[in-house]
Amino acid sequence: MASRPLDETPASPSGPRTSGDPVQPGQEPADQSLLHTEGTIPGAQTPVEVEGIRLGKAHTSAAGIEGVKQSLRYVWGRMGVLRGTRALLKLNQVDGFDCQSCAWPSPDEHRHVAEFCENGAKAISDEGTRRRVTPQFFGAHPISDLLRRSDFWLNEQGRLTHPMVKAESNDRYEPITWEEAFAVVAKELNDLRSPDEAAFYTSGRTSNEAAYLYQLFVRLYGTNNLPDCSNMCHESSGAALMETIGIGKGTVTLDDFLKADAIFIVGQNPGTNHPRMLTSLEHAKERGAKILSINPLPETGNFRFKDPNPQNFNDPIRAVTTFIGTGTPLSDLWLPVKINGDLALFKGIMKELLDEERKQPGKIFDHEFIARHTTGYDALISSLDKVDWREIIKSSGLDRSQIRQAADLALAAERIICCWAMGLTQHKNAVSTIREIVNFLLLRGNVGRPGAGVCPVRGHSNVQGDRTVGIWEKPAPSLLDRLARRYQFQPPRDHGKDTVETIKAMHRGQIKVFFALGGNFLSAAPDTEFTAEALTRCRLTVHVSTKLNRAHLVTGRTALILPCLGRSEVDHRPSGDQFVTVEDSMGIINPSRGHLPPASKQLLSEPVIVARLAEAVLGNRPKLEWSRWSADYNLIRDEIEQVIPDFEQFNHRISKGVFYLPNPPRDRREFPTSSGKANFTVNQIELLPVDPGQYVLMTMRSHDQFNTTIYGLDDRYRGIYNGRRVIFMNSEDMRVAGLVQGQPVDITSHFEGNERHAYRFLVAPYSIPRGCVAAYFPEANVLVPIGSVADKSNTPASKSVIVTLSPSPDVEAVSWRVQTEVSEVLQAQAPAV
Repeated sequence: MASRPLDETPASPSGPRTSGDPVQPGQEPADQSLLHTEGTIPGAQTPVEVEGIRLGKAHTSAAGIEGVKQSLRYVWGRMGVLRGTRALLKLNQVDGFDCQSCAWPSPDEHRHVAEFCENGAKAISDEGTRRRVTPQFFGAHPISDLLRRSDFWLNEQGRLTHPMVKAESNDRYEPITWEEAFAVVAKELNDLRSPDEAAFYTSGRTSNEAAYLYQLFVRLYGTNNLPDCSNMCHESSGAALMETIGIGKGTVTLDDFLKADAIFIVGQNPGTNHPRMLTSLEHAKERGAKILSINPLPETGNFRFKDPNPQNFNDPIRAVTTFIGTGTPLSDLWLPVKINGDLALFKGIMKELLDEERKQPGKIFDHEFIARHTTGYDALISSLDKVDWREIIKSSGLDRSQIRQAADLALAAERIICCWAMGLTQHKNAVSTIREIVNFLLLRGNVGRPGAGVCPVRGHSNVQGDRTVGIWEKPAPSLLDRLARRYQFQPPRDHGKDTVETIKAMHRGQIKVFFALGGNFLSAAPDTEFTAEALTRCRLTVHVSTKLNRAHLVTGRTALILPCLGRSEVDHRPSGDQFVTVEDSMGIINPSRGHLPPASKQLLSEPVIVARLAEAVLGNRPKLEWSRWSADYNLIRDEIEQVIPDFEQFNHRISKGVFYLPNPPRDRREFPTSSGKANFTVNQIELLPVDPGQYVLMTMRSHDQFNTTIYGLDDRYRGIYNGRRVIFMNSEDMRVAGLVQGQPVDITSHFEGNERHAYRFLVAPYSIPRGCVAAYFPEANVLVPIGSVADKSNTPASKSVIVTLSPSPDVEAVSWRVQTEVSEVLQAQAPAV
């Protein structure tokens, strides 16, 4: 099975298995890829597929006409022209449905007719596809066959239509009624010795209404084991911001981007992960803002943007630049910081600012703000004086002149916004790094005034809202007190387990039932083989899902797939068509009303699934109105209003449109910390323990991807076509290591004396700092150790993985073993506890 190396010619967009081309049943036969058998759970990792991967020309401007072409190709190809167009026109509209992907906010008023980006179009096409995964599909495809398939292939098969069960020792899913499915879950949960032997995961797609019922059910059942996807992404942001400014959310609005003098984009790739943010950056540039991009890789979306929205074509100059021009320049300065060098960089910037403050006393720092609203200033200044420039330069990978350029940009700006994403939050010192960014902003009073503040950019549409309404393994005592008063029960007070601790507990046999409300847990989690072993040791695993994914294939002794309505679909209940709400990255509550007919008459909404599950498990203990709540979501919002702060007149306000949740640091410069002020903190530079011959690897998305959902096989902004199994590497590092473009290498991660392996990645030369490499997740998640986590937040350190590379052996020599072992997949699973 020879692989073709990456060459210099991009695959044709209409070539094999590229982005918008649906994979037909039977396409990609099993002998075209290698099932991973190196771990204890064959098939837990994505199959090895390197045929036809090409390195071609990278697009140098984000969005534009190519973005429009790709959007329509996905939507029309999967949904049809008329149906797809109608869906797009309802996407992110106040009377429509909120985008299923990122949490970037929509304008409060005057929304565009086309208020979506390419990734939003892919998301609606993915959910609105006309293809179906029926019981007949599962009859034709045993699990051992599905394990051979790529994540792209699995997702392309279409929408799940019926509840399905995999019985013990069975290699197939079979249909089951909803009543039988709820009975299976109820029996397993009620047979446990303790409620803490179960865990209830939440995806960031889940609505406020479903999440509120879910956390209430779980606490009535008796546990706080409520891991969620935030544990793997912005938990570090929440920990840092709660400590420093007293609220675990951002402090800016879209309007602030129009008033900012400078915007720092740190560890974030908005062109792929939050494309609608580019419009805000373009508008900021038009008003004179300077933009600084801090990232190891030069991401296209940080440099140039072509806004293809047709409503902008009334401006002939804008129309011309969209069609034939190079686009709007965004970043004024790019600093190619080493992976995990951000803390050192901001420390260096602050040292430069401190030097200027001493030359011009009282003219650089906002001493009035510091005296009135902060504490810890003297300790911070002392720490800046002590840190050595050599340490800063070594850790950041930048020279002092580059750091001075960033400081000069900050000095010229009265109002600064700092944005960040996973490039900061998934390191051991992530919390310290974010606290250092807060230090930088506080020195010049850049929190709590127009055009300035912190902006953690959330990656999933309601991950912030889920936390607001109670999804957290460490609930505040005040929340538990309000639940106790409202529902007359005693909620559990002990902290539950987050995502990493849940995986460990499943692996030890301490958690025996795993229930996931959305998501693709296996592929999203770190340490793929360890997580797979953990799942297989459960008695029961349950996934509420819209599409088929790998988490459905590596299961407990018994497994259930419960298919739910998508956000874009009509949710008809006895009281009429229902809507739900979500909270975006800026604390705005938005309504979301589905408009498409459901993919199947068998689908239930997430609130209904949770309510019926609660009835099956809890019976009448206590007697609550689950049926009424699930029949009329206004009643759920009434409950939220009674329990969750700041939701007064919830139904009335949401009936009028969107509304903002209060934000004391933003609104009143009030900081609800233990000191009552914003806290400066002292954070030490921590150099990663990298030995000679080792590299620091970061995982990341491709452009044809949202979280673990693979829409296609191209990453046109990085010049990768028709595949995903690549590792990006500095060309000089390649020369020193004796590697050439397209050469397959095996990657080994090293942590506390243990090794983990990922096989056959093709080397792609790229502009990345020396000593750093990058690869796509979920393929590279197998390398992320379960024990390598951020201090305080316990977030997997997926951006700080120490690795070595070695040339791959001949895959042909082991293919016969793969074909033999695939038939023994189920027998190879660890026994359930």
